[in-house]
Amino acid sequence: MGRYPRRVSNEIEIGRGKRGRRAFSFDDIAVVPSRRTRDPEDVSVGWQIDAYHFDLPILAAPMDSVMSPSTAVALGNAGGLGVLDLEGLWTRYENPEPILAEIATLDAASATRRMQEVYAEPIKAELITQRLKEIRATGVTVAGALSPQRTQEFYKTVVDAGVDLFVIRGTTVSAEHVSGNAEPLNLKRFIYELDVPVVVGGASTYTAALHLMRTGAAGVLVGFGGGAAHTTRVSLGIHAPMATAVADVAAARRDYLDESGGRYVHVIADGGVGRSGDLVKAVACGADAVMLGAALARASEAPGRGWHWGSEAHHPQLPRGERVSVGTAGTLDEILFGPGRQADGTLNLVGALKRAMATTGYSDLKEFQRVEVVVSPYQPR
Repeated sequence: MGRYPRRVSNEIEIGRGKRGRRAFSFDDIAVVPSRRTRDPEDVSVGWQIDAYHFDLPILAAPMDSVMSPSTAVALGNAGGLGVLDLEGLWTRYENPEPILAEIATLDAASATRRMQEVYAEPIKAELITQRLKEIRATGVTVAGALSPQRTQEFYKTVVDAGVDLFVIRGTTVSAEHVSGNAEPLNLKRFIYELDVPVVVGGASTYTAALHLMRTGAAGVLVGFGGGAAHTTRVSLGIHAPMATAVADVAAARRDYLDESGGRYVHVIADGGVGRSGDLVKAVACGADAVMLGAALARASEAPGRGWHWGSEAHHPQLPRGERVSVGTAGTLDEILFGPGRQADGTLNLVGALKRAMATTGYSDLKEFQRVEVVVSPYQPR
């Protein structure tokens, strides 16, 4: 197999001076049943990254509306991985509960400004240590996330606190960041010197992902501006349809496996996975696991209390996200394992994935990545 992806002629003429490649979102594709079916109970959805095995291919997005230390522990006990935002309210305030309650009651006109105010509180290294130790004390796998801008400042605190997996997550992350104002983070040197596996992203193209894989990352997050709380497409004009992005990065994983002599880098879909069908199609396009935001923000235990937002929503200069109402669908256990009470894909995510794999005849995630898909745009009723 060649190192570079096969060129597919799917460009569309936008105008006489510009052409663009056609890209697809998860809504644009569908999984096709095969000649074989199997019992859902015989299907495995477990996966492993580095030395850490998980029963569920689900990571929680490091967002204050989704993850607190207690919900990270709950997801860990359920078989997934909770990733705590180490730049969020839990590392800025000793007790952020009153602030989370206030954010849930803000009117739309004042929400962004008030969130900018509360997130202006400095991050405290001692609270990073405290929160990670709270999670570690329960025995679950510990994961924390920093943005590339904060990694240099706080990574030693994070590692010393006993993190198992370190996540560097930004709207977009490259291995070749250029800055005239400060020395950028050298990802390759940083990951090489670190004693823990690193998951890094987002990336949305073959080339960007391949460069991140060459830094030594254990996993790459795929996505850019595709989450429910992002307005990146509106504010910056940038968007990466997720089905194409995941498939492109999966191709980079395949070619890097060849290039590196057998080193497998995990592909994690981060964005656009709001319901169970999206999870199914993310794996079908090549993802090893998914990072969920809005889907888990709908849990009754979620810190957002039915609201969902990311760090882009309170950026001090250029907000590229908003606080959105996602409501409460059920408990975390019901969202993961059901039973479902409505046919909208918000409950029993794991059961839906298992049933889709069983219906198409596949027994594990790696096999299911080979399932046939078709372009079949979905028109909601």
